[in-house]
Amino acid sequence: MTETGQARIQARFAACAAAGRAALVTYVTAGDPDFDTGSAILNALPAAGADIIELGVPFTDPMADGIPVQLAGQRALKAGQTLRKTLAMVTAFRKAGHDTPIVLMGYYNPIWAYGVDAFLKDARIAGIDGLIVVDLPPEEDAELCLPALAAGVSFIRLATPTTDDKRLPRVLQNTSGFVYYVSMTGVTGGAIANYDAVGAAVARIKQHTTLPVAVGFGVKTPADAIAIAKGADGVVVGSALVDRVRLSLDADGKATEKTVSAVTSLVAELAAGVRSVVRAGSPQAISA
Repeated sequence: MTETGQARIQARFAACAAAGRAALVTYVTAGDPDFDTGSAILNALPAAGADIIELGVPFTDPMADGIPVQLAGQRALKAGQTLRKTLAMVTAFRKAGHDTPIVLMGYYNPIWAYGVDAFLKDARIAGIDGLIVVDLPPEEDAELCLPALAAGVSFIRLATPTTDDKRLPRVLQNTSGFVYYVSMTGVTGGAIANYDAVGAAVARIKQHTTLPVAVGFGVKTPADAIAIAKGADGVVVGSALVDRVRLSLDADGKATEKTVSAVTSLVAELAAGVRSVVRAGSPQAISA
């Protein structure tokens, strides 16, 4: 079985760092707007320029998600998407030969209902590299975080503008893969008000960890991605991509021939933006 978890995520960030750039992390909702189209989008992301893929697990009560991701989850659930079907999508993705790291992002309830041990076993077999479970704080690490690490699956924690230096070490204690810095308070889909503040926050987090730091929430355009890529190890884009799905649908909410390309065209633009930024201190910057 191909090695998953910490190793594949680490290798991808290391490769991006060696190229002197940040990684592009793309979020899509599994099964949006239907299983087949969602699978086609997933399989098209690597060639479009995604370095790491966050695959959202649809949930009925997505408390951290803004309207675009909420609607994507509703579309996927209406089409019959489940956690088991999400793992099946990843299994097919791996069988197609893709080695892009995949991080499942969602909430604990579907995993709890599945059964933690059974889920981790099946996730590992499917080729899941990491988990982001937004409603499990560090105080609940025994529920899923520690079992995931023991199973070889990274557990990625969110840090926010309100995570101060006293709280940060606790947040980072069992984090692996990378640190996901939420650029704003509130839910996904907002706008970044101060890029300098985001850069300062990334620098502060890096004083506490050697893990890569990726920044998400509010990154919508190539210009946003370029600004974030100057200081972060990864740039996360989600709401803008799932909104591309919505805008491509027909009057009945069904996929069209434009749905997949609507997503991948934006991913390609974002990837070009991220790759245009040669990060300070990299071999490429030094030799330039």
